[in-house]
Amino acid sequence: MSTIIQKLNRFITNPKIRFSYLNALGFYKHTSDDVFLKKAYKVNMGQELNLENPQTFNEKLQWLKLYNRKPEYTVMVDKYKVREYIAKELGEGYLIPLLGVWDDPDEIDFDALPDQFVLKCNHNSGLGMCICKDKSKLDIEKVKRELRKGLAQDYYLTGREWPYKNVPRKIICEKYMTDETGTDLKDYKFYCFDGKVRLLGIYSDRNKNCPTKVDYFDENFQWIDMTWGYISAEKKPEKPAKFKEMVEIAEKLSAGLPTVRVDLYQCGEKIYFGELTFFDGSGFDKIEPAEWDYKMAGWIHLPVFRS
Repeated sequence: MSTIIQKLNRFITNPKIRFSYLNALGFYKHTSDDVFLKKAYKVNMGQELNLENPQTFNEKLQWLKLYNRKPEYTVMVDKYKVREYIAKELGEGYLIPLLGVWDDPDEIDFDALPDQFVLKCNHNSGLGMCICKDKSKLDIEKVKRELRKGLAQDYYLTGREWPYKNVPRKIICEKYMTDETGTDLKDYKFYCFDGKVRLLGIYSDRNKNCPTKVDYFDENFQWIDMTWGYISAEKKPEKPAKFKEMVEIAEKLSAGLPTVRVDLYQCGEKIYFGELTFFDGSGFDKIEPAEWDYKMAGWIHLPVFRS
């Protein structure tokens, strides 16, 4: 009973939790995108959204959600279809091996999968994901239930990220990748602006029983004293051996785009593609110190067009 009371108290007193819960229930489903974004921005950022003259990085992301809508973006955020795009742009050697693709969890033959693998939906950002490191310990029915939840999610409605609106929903299975020590790969996220890498975020301690750490570096790999939803690691990550090639890849994939995040992995001597993200944190995560929110905004040159 006390747990129920605690949850009810958080719902009543925390506007972020209340908004997120009501949104997940479909309460804002028929709200127009611009009205929704203004409300969501106010709840998450604590200030009014300026769409007429956006000044911060997060404000400009909201502007881009509304006015920079190109059909190819749908392919670029689709974790299944983007593989064709990457194979064409970079070559198949940069793709994490694909083990299967399905429309429904009941179609998956778990006996045919290796002992380690990753299952995920192609249209969202983590809901339903299963990172299997030992198939003998896997609760298959639980995995299926989580995948169904993931497939049922309309990810577009969570933050009005338009590219996700028309992604045909699938389940994909990829090879579970580790580094040379057998541990999870570090996630290298390159923040690009008009085809130029400006920031690199290195994610560590993911999928562990401790908070994820993120450290930010500039294009010359100089550490930046900045936080963006996560704390920094006590021991700063080392520069990846393939840093220069990673930058070249990120800049090639981001050419012609106002801003995009290119996620890459390094596994031994090989580089693998992760995903493309247009709206980091959906533009609702505070960047501290705030000067970086303004500095990053200066790297986005909003186009004159509105689609």
